[in-house]
Amino acid sequence: MPIGEDIIIRPGIVVHDDEIEETFIRASGPGGQNVNKVATAVQLRFDAANARDLPDHVRETLIRIAGQRATKDGVIVIEASRYRLQERNREDARQRLADLVAKASEPPPKPRKKTKPSKGAVERRLKEKSGRAGVKKMRGRVGLD
Repeated sequence: MPIGEDIIIRPGIVVHDDEIEETFIRASGPGGQNVNKVATAVQLRFDAANARDLPDHVRETLIRIAGQRATKDGVIVIEASRYRLQERNREDARQRLADLVAKASEPPPKPRKKTKPSKGAVERRLKEKSGRAGVKKMRGRVGLD
């Protein structure tokens, strides 16, 4: 995902580069002295509520599936600190945003059709059931003839 370019999700759905705000913060975890000196982690902010090229249904779905990553104002915050290089973290954050928007723009799945078991399947199940019942009945006490 090239830095400085618009992110095209699909026709009609574009995340413009000027709508993305990136700040660099110090990452936690291993890394020795590098971690204490260099701000390699990226905090990406995308204002989904005011984005130009997001249809309303995609905008609503995006904010809903973003969950805790979305603020009350509709700003999506993604933190990327997976890599030790700032550029890799920037690419990772942008890719995660693109994946989130792509998932929100997918059409909903078709509703499930209710099906009934076939007549033959019902008969086979009942026959098997009565056969098991007969086996269990034969396990009982032997009566005096």
